[in-house]
Amino acid sequence: MTPEEKLAFEKRRRGRNWAMLGALLALVVLFYFIATARLMQS
Repeated sequence: MTPEEKLAFEKRRRGRNWAMLGALLALVVLFYFIATARLMQS
């Protein structure tokens, strides 16, 4: 693997990591609002 290929691979992996972080944070926020809404209804 050439240094250019390695750099491109790491850049793609970093992008996927940020996308995964964003998806997980979105799920956490969604669950938080669902839980809050259910507690307010009771």
